[in-house]
Amino acid sequence: MTETQTHLKTIEQRLLWLSHWMIHNANHIRPKADGIKVGGHQASSASMVSIMTALYFSALRPEDRVAVKPHASPIFHAIQYLMGNQTREKMENFRGYGGVQSYPSRTKDIDDVDFSTGSVGLGVAITSFASLVQDYITAKAWGQGVPLGRMVALVGDAELDEGNIYEALQEGWKNDLRNTWWVIDYNRQSLDGVVREGLWQQVEKIFDTFGWDVVRVKYGHLQRAAFEERGGDKLQAWIDACPNQLYSALTFMGGSVWRKRLMDDLGDQGDVTALIDARSDDQLAELMENLGGNCVATMAEAFAAVDHDRPVCFLAYTVKGWGTPIAGHKDNHGGLMNKTQMAAWQQHMGVAEGEEWDRFATVSDANALQAFLDQTAFFSKGVRRFSEPAIPVPDIEPSSEREISTQMGFGKVLDDLSKGDSVLAERIVTTSPDVTGTTNLGPWVNRRKLFARTEQADTFISEKIPSTAKWEFTPEGQHIELGIAEMNLFLLLGAAGLSHSLFGKRLLPVGTVYDPFVARGLDALNYACYQDARFMIVGTPSGVTLAPEGGAHQSVGSPLIGMSQDGLAAFEPAFVDELAVIMQWAFDYMQKDGEGDRDERTWLRDETGGSVYLRLSTNPIEQPGTRANDDFRQGTIDGAYWLREPGPNCEVVIAYQGCVAPQAIAAAARIAEVRRDVGVLAVTSADRLNAGWTAAQRDRRRGNARARSHIEALLSPLPGNCSIVTVIDGHPATLAWLGGVVGHRTIPLGVEHFGQTGSIADLYDHFGIDANAIVHAATGLTEGSSEIPALLFTDQ
Repeated sequence: MTETQTHLKTIEQRLLWLSHWMIHNANHIRPKADGIKVGGHQASSASMVSIMTALYFSALRPEDRVAVKPHASPIFHAIQYLMGNQTREKMENFRGYGGVQSYPSRTKDIDDVDFSTGSVGLGVAITSFASLVQDYITAKAWGQGVPLGRMVALVGDAELDEGNIYEALQEGWKNDLRNTWWVIDYNRQSLDGVVREGLWQQVEKIFDTFGWDVVRVKYGHLQRAAFEERGGDKLQAWIDACPNQLYSALTFMGGSVWRKRLMDDLGDQGDVTALIDARSDDQLAELMENLGGNCVATMAEAFAAVDHDRPVCFLAYTVKGWGTPIAGHKDNHGGLMNKTQMAAWQQHMGVAEGEEWDRFATVSDANALQAFLDQTAFFSKGVRRFSEPAIPVPDIEPSSEREISTQMGFGKVLDDLSKGDSVLAERIVTTSPDVTGTTNLGPWVNRRKLFARTEQADTFISEKIPSTAKWEFTPEGQHIELGIAEMNLFLLLGAAGLSHSLFGKRLLPVGTVYDPFVARGLDALNYACYQDARFMIVGTPSGVTLAPEGGAHQSVGSPLIGMSQDGLAAFEPAFVDELAVIMQWAFDYMQKDGEGDRDERTWLRDETGGSVYLRLSTNPIEQPGTRANDDFRQGTIDGAYWLREPGPNCEVVIAYQGCVAPQAIAAAARIAEVRRDVGVLAVTSADRLNAGWTAAQRDRRRGNARARSHIEALLSPLPGNCSIVTVIDGHPATLAWLGGVVGHRTIPLGVEHFGQTGSIADLYDHFGIDANAIVHAATGLTEGSSEIPALLFTDQ
């Protein structure tokens, strides 16, 4: 064994101990505030320890990025602890408040997490999109000098059931994926049992189909050496034929059972019998458990043998729970060593009492190991979090058209930016899941072109066939076209939205999707926001306003998604001047990285920044004319402003969000014929209004009596007997909470059921969000009444 291999073996054993002790401490030693099991996945960590040791301490370079298998989080934290990048205090508080996280988190852990993981499969898939983003950046003149790193995913074999992995594989094939490694922990056990026989064959076929190299790492150095002995070929044949469940069971039962089973199956054949008899029970168990993925030397050799940039899948055979008393047991996924097992294992590992947290316990030459750690390439440049100064945002002017939809207004904003030479325009990257043209990205793409590492001409142009779409692919292109898979859209937005941190070059990603299909990619959207990726997602067209398309293309609950999703500021403007104000603000907001102090005017943490969701419509509506005053601009950003300011005796306010503005305005005009003090509240972001309101309430509970949110400032002057009618082309709960701000009676109008085909007028009437319905709600007007009676709510 070489000196390097000796150090790797020492590190492997240190990581195995530290990770398992951390979990044991959390479950059996640390005082518990409740009776709930803390957990920590000891067995899933053990199966990865050799792989991760070889990867981090032999194969990786500083420019490489890793998505760690969620259940191997303890190994990752142990690596960082060994390197001095994690504190003992946080390790002792594993899965506790303020301690190291259950799964690696970019935003909540202090150690150097590249990609957050936790929702299985997503951490795998994002590496392929991070590689695509890396290629995108390095293809640009402003991206020269960024070193090409490998994007590595550590994958549990059960994660291969996740559909988003296969969607990502196909997208990678289409985009000539490179510099991507997926290392599969093929332990053949999942949460509920043992995986199906022959899965490895299907895995190899799938990856080969999509152009990946597949490296099967099945045998460790002990097994390979044994196969060279007389009778070794028979032992190898037995191993290859052994079912997964039997191999796991024999591993759990140990060396004497291994011996009996091998002798029973192989019989007394002389050569193979001598091979088995030459080993003690412990040595035989060590041999049979020495699969490739549990052999740090073998894994280091497999990684070092790759000398190209093609994507590689390493299929590493492992034993779940390797090296521990619970190895191989089918229930070990969530199982824990009990105190008796841990005490015996501690003695086996040679860790003295009182030295459990000692980084170099059991190490005979701590200086030599420290010197090896100090020269490990991956850690040589310290923490690998980059940044780039914020990019200035130029003025964004709205379209001057008299009638226009917000979707068309969005396209015109990007088209205007595409004509200029601002740094902002240079750093915008757009993407869409096969709906580029129908979400009004066409003009931007025609000017800024599509991205590919090699030039690809548009055949329609070369053949002189007229077309509004000029689909030229070029390394300078700024649009990445995706197939119809919304999970891929949000994974790409997540990767691109981390570019400033991962690669030191800031991108402003803008993605478009049909609004109802935001829900299709919701897991990946949440995953991107959890990592604090920065992007703009445009959901369009939205609501039942997309009337002839029917319920399958009409969104209802998406405004509630925008309100509930952390890290995402959701807007739904009605007019394009609002949209222009929001987009100018959004490009700046996406780049913020402040300390998160609340703005006491709104009680929002705008200096923290985040991503932005725009819910837009295809319905062209009459625009209100030029509005450039500060109250309008600030109110639009803060979430609401008075389109029609209420008088001192106001009895009804109509609060609307989005494209139902004409209906709200028309209803207010009719009511005003008998009641002049009618207010119209233009809500551009129920999300920001609600977030500010709840934050201000929390601060008041903490003793800050002056905490007052924007929506409280708007509604507090209203008389107590004033009623609020809210209306939205979406779920009515989006605005129904407004009545709770000060205590006004509220009647929420909106859409609660799947839509259907028809005209906009038909559907607005059907769902009760047209002007008549608003008037009825506000005045108690019954069907067929010939005049508007006095308001019914004045005495309540």
